[in-house]
Amino acid sequence: MTATAPKASTGQKTDLVEMAWDPITRIVGSLGIYTKIDFGAKRVAECHSTSSIFRGYSIFMKGKDPRDAHFITSRICGICGDNHATCSVYNQNMAYGVRPPHLGEWIINLGEAAEYMFDHNIYQENLVGVDFCEKMISETNPGVLELANRTEARGAAEHGYRTVGDIMRALNPFTGEFYREALQVSRYTREMFCLMEGRHVHPSTLYPGGVGTTATIQLFTDYLSRLMRYVEFMKRVVPMHDDLFDFMYEALPGYEEVGRRRVLLGCWGSLNDPEHCDFDYRTMTNWGRKMFVTPGVVVDGKLVTTDLVEINLGIRILLGSSFYRGWEDQEKFVNVDPLGHPVSQDHPWNQHTIPAPQKRDFDDKYSWTMSPRWFDGKDHLPLDTGGGPIARLWATALAGLVDIGTVKSTGHSVEIHLPRTALRPARDFTWTPPTDKSGAPLSNAIERDRARTYFQAYAAAAALHFVEKAMAEVRGGNTKTWESFVVPDDSVSCGFTEAVRGVLSHHMVIRDGKIANYHPYPPTPWNGSVRDKFGTPGPYEDAVQNTPIFEENSPDNFKGIDIMRAVRSFDPCLPCGVHMYLGNGRQLHKETSPTQLNLP
Repeated sequence: MTATAPKASTGQKTDLVEMAWDPITRIVGSLGIYTKIDFGAKRVAECHSTSSIFRGYSIFMKGKDPRDAHFITSRICGICGDNHATCSVYNQNMAYGVRPPHLGEWIINLGEAAEYMFDHNIYQENLVGVDFCEKMISETNPGVLELANRTEARGAAEHGYRTVGDIMRALNPFTGEFYREALQVSRYTREMFCLMEGRHVHPSTLYPGGVGTTATIQLFTDYLSRLMRYVEFMKRVVPMHDDLFDFMYEALPGYEEVGRRRVLLGCWGSLNDPEHCDFDYRTMTNWGRKMFVTPGVVVDGKLVTTDLVEINLGIRILLGSSFYRGWEDQEKFVNVDPLGHPVSQDHPWNQHTIPAPQKRDFDDKYSWTMSPRWFDGKDHLPLDTGGGPIARLWATALAGLVDIGTVKSTGHSVEIHLPRTALRPARDFTWTPPTDKSGAPLSNAIERDRARTYFQAYAAAAALHFVEKAMAEVRGGNTKTWESFVVPDDSVSCGFTEAVRGVLSHHMVIRDGKIANYHPYPPTPWNGSVRDKFGTPGPYEDAVQNTPIFEENSPDNFKGIDIMRAVRSFDPCLPCGVHMYLGNGRQLHKETSPTQLNLP
């Protein structure tokens, strides 16, 4: 539920201040957030999200050998390149009709689980965690820091920090104890990935048909020894973050509205079960539901589908405020899917990328990001991923399809079991879909961040199952990790998985043995999409608009920390930049009326 605009009578003057953060995030600076803030009402009145970079992978993929697709698309990102490589390999497996040996799939699952552990850890503790550290809180909400220093941490016995203030100090960049510890964790989780797929972040042993990894008991033991260190680490992290996030609600009543938007979540599922997954589109509904992270679309807190075929056919790529020309007059590559269902002209299989660069105009076109939507037969829904974990956990919890001992979905929750480790006893955690005080489903900045912590534990627990399965294959003499294939002259295929930050799909059309059309859609185009042809804002824009301002600074010294938390909770995938603030704002005077505010 989004907070409503303040009421005003006809002729009432509202003072709005234009403020921009461009680039935003602490990773690559092609994301800009442009706002108009009503400091009198302490609320963001308007928001536009921009992307200032055009890369064109969908253009130069045409004519390439399909077998090169995963090597090329891995370079889309320097952070989640392996997710792209994995999704591309899934896509190619479908195109070539190849089913990898079970051991090959368990190795890929172990690599992807390690990537979730690595990336979520470094982002949560070393990037977004800084927004909650002592230094940041002291500069934006000194009153909150005073309270934090007096507030006993409920989970102190588990994580070792006596007060919430101590937790905040531990998160201080470069000097904080926990900040530095998390950097070390990121090192050995990256090593875990490299053990499985050779190189991070662009895998060197990942191919269609399986992997080139030499599988031995020693290999999996090396992985497992690091995994158990991570399991022990997570037994401290989950209660520590619960203490921090619960405190934010207690210290700042109403903070649940920061970054809040309607619950419209998409998860494409990840971590295939090789005993069921054959990569055949015609059986995709069944093997999709066997994934260890269940695909699903959640609308207003309710799970509306877990069918990957239905999810696929519902994808629409809309324009509106994007720097592109429509493709209505262009060739349609796919009329029906392999099951005979009609395919929309706006589907990725039929998309054409036609750049139309122009001056940015917030009343017209203002970004290189398109507007992916999911069509439910009636509405084009602006799904978000919530940074990945909240959508994954919500869909998996409600589906009730996963039960492997270490993780279980119950139909209303996800249960995570972390076994005994060297220094700590076994620990169980339960994640349930969050609600506000009235019981309404809640997707906001804090809950997106909290879900990221719980999904780290989920990934670790699932990896314990994958290690056991992989070792059983090797002990049974089933050491083959790759299956041969033949590239067809013509094919239509798709791959679905979850990148760290959420939904990832690759769609390919092969003609005469070459790529005729290829469209990868990672989570950021969904989360960072702009106003579509219907005027519907994208998730960043929607989450920031109407966000209340709790920062104690005046407009002259405003840092926008509540806005930053709202956007960063989505884990924007724009690698390796800096957070930059431009200017102190420009005063606007705008006459508003009830009509303009959409009031009754």
